[in-house]
Amino acid sequence: MNRFFSIMLAVFGLGISGFAAAETAVAVVTAVADAASAAVPAAEIVPTVHKGDVAWMMTATLLVVFMAVPGLALFYGGLVRAKNMLSVLMQVMVVFSLIAVLWAVYGYSLAFGGEGLIIAGFDKLFLSGVTMDSLADTFTDTVKLPEYVFIAFQATFAGLTCALIVGSFAERMKFSAVLLFSVLWFTFCYIPIAHMVWGAGGYLLDKGALDFAGGTVVHINAGVAGLVGAYLLGKRIGYGKEAMTPHSLTLTMVGASMLWVGWFGFNAGSNLEANAGAGLAFINTMFATAAAVLAWSLGEAIFKGKPSMLGAASGAVAGLVAITPACGSVGPMGAIAIGFASGFICLWGVSGLKKMLGADDSLDVFGVHGVGGILGAILTGVFAAPSLGGTGGDDFSIASQVLIQAEGVGITILWSAVVAFIAFKIADVLIGLRVPEEEEREGLDITAHGESAYHY
Repeated sequence: MNRFFSIMLAVFGLGISGFAAAETAVAVVTAVADAASAAVPAAEIVPTVHKGDVAWMMTATLLVVFMAVPGLALFYGGLVRAKNMLSVLMQVMVVFSLIAVLWAVYGYSLAFGGEGLIIAGFDKLFLSGVTMDSLADTFTDTVKLPEYVFIAFQATFAGLTCALIVGSFAERMKFSAVLLFSVLWFTFCYIPIAHMVWGAGGYLLDKGALDFAGGTVVHINAGVAGLVGAYLLGKRIGYGKEAMTPHSLTLTMVGASMLWVGWFGFNAGSNLEANAGAGLAFINTMFATAAAVLAWSLGEAIFKGKPSMLGAASGAVAGLVAITPACGSVGPMGAIAIGFASGFICLWGVSGLKKMLGADDSLDVFGVHGVGGILGAILTGVFAAPSLGGTGGDDFSIASQVLIQAEGVGITILWSAVVAFIAFKIADVLIGLRVPEEEEREGLDITAHGESAYHY
């Protein structure tokens, strides 16, 4: 028996010794491996350009061009009197084209060509240094876009925003003054706001303001500038005394429908990648717009006795505007709530609020884009909450986010109003803002462009 225990102890001892030896060997191997990994640098992140993303973003860019020309042009054109139809089409097309060229010359550089609180920099003037191999920043370090595609996409936003303002002073402003104002306002208002909201190091971006596709940059910005213009130009001759009904609600409906289609590129394209984020923005754009059409029509039925085609078209645009800042941050039910609210609020914006303001905002740019943009920007801070189906994080605070959103709204309103006032005044001194009375009565199609939209 003693011999048996002696043998077992010897075997156990050998096992312990073997285990210790093995443990030592593992430690040595681990140390060698750590030393080797320390000697070899970590693999660099190689950005990847996905063909699907590129194809989607070029399609989105085309959709935004489509919503501007012809969508916005026809929407506005149908709303004015027949004698001013071509003047509105001309203003939208030429302003969009002018701003697109300026975007390539200096706009892109100042908005996205570097870091800064208010503007980027001058390094990419005339698209200097941009080549086929250049990559633009997106939301990840691994997936990128060709910079040319990003530049073209953002150019459409700038052009559309400036073209939106045209609706506020339609039927009475000199064509040359429209162009000069557009250059000044684009340079000193659109570019800084775009950088502050979307550019690297931008003040509002770093504060955490949420604006997925342009509630502040595009709609509040344009709406406020338009309202300032409506005040400074004064009311149209016969406003409030003569009928100034839209000459073609058919064209207005066609234009609104084109806007709805093109807006999918506007909103879903702002995701910059063809993934679930784009899908969220896409479905929210669909549902919010539909809810706004229903809400506006219901509001007219309640307060005016009959729903109108003009109201349904206006409701569609109101819903599109309101969901723009929120489309990538809220859930579908939140989008429906925002759209439904915008239908009622913007209906008040073009009726009750318009009377209170007393300005002849010809095509209700402020009532729809300004009011809808403000509503959407604020409600983004509410419905982005994860408890309401939004994409906010676990520490998301509705109160804190709404305050940040309100700051973005306030800065945009103040900045746009001041720059617009100065730009209009400069145009007035150098050119004169308003056409002579006899030209306004005859219509801008003939007096400004020498042609007529219709021949009877």
